[in-house]
Amino acid sequence: MKITALLVLKCNPIPNGADPVILANATDVNHFGYFQRVTVRQFIVFVGRTVAKRTSPDQRHTVQHEEYKVHSYNRNGLCVVGFMDDHYPVRSAFSVLNQVLDEYQKKHGESWRGVQADKTDQWPYLNDALTRFQDPAQADKLLKIQRELDETKIILHKTIDSVLERGEKLDSLVEKSSDLSAASQMFYKQAKKSNQCCTIL
Repeated sequence: MKITALLVLKCNPIPNGADPVILANATDVNHFGYFQRVTVRQFIVFVGRTVAKRTSPDQRHTVQHEEYKVHSYNRNGLCVVGFMDDHYPVRSAFSVLNQVLDEYQKKHGESWRGVQADKTDQWPYLNDALTRFQDPAQADKLLKIQRELDETKIILHKTIDSVLERGEKLDSLVEKSSDLSAASQMFYKQAKKSNQCCTIL
C-alpha cells in the first residue's frame, strides 16, 4: 500500500473555468527511476489539477488511473487530491484527505481564497502526512481497531493450536478441570456425541 502524492488546491467556481491553484504539494517518487522523477511529478500536478477541477464543491471522487486511484474531496472550494495505489483502502484514503483539509483550514483559515498563483513553498504537515499515512491504520481508527482484533484472533488461534500440539487432549482437560461442574462436563460429552453423529452423516 502506497501514497505517492497529496495536493491541496483552490478550486475556482465552474463558470470561471480557471484551473485550480496549487496551495501545497507533497510527493514521494523514490520508487521511480531517477530520470523519470521530474516527469512523474509534472504528471501528478497535471492529473491532480484535472481531477480537482472536475470535483464539484462538497463532492468526493475516485478516479482510476493505471495502477493508481486518484481520490479527491472538494470542501467548498478547498480541494485535496491523493494518489494511492490500488491496495490502499478507499475509506482510509478519504480519511487522509479529510484530515489534511482540517489541518489546512486550522493553519491557514480562509486566507487561501485570495491566492492567485501556485505556491512552491513547502507545508511541513503535508510532507509528514505523506510519510505517516503510508500505513492506512494511522489514518483510519476503525481499520486500526480491526487490525488489532485480527491480530488478537491470530494469537488466540495459535495458542489453542500449540496446546493441542503438545499432546494434550481437550477431553482429558475437561475431565480434570475444576472450573467445570459435573453437569457442564456431561453437557460437553453429549454435545461432542451429537456432533460426531452429524459428521458421520
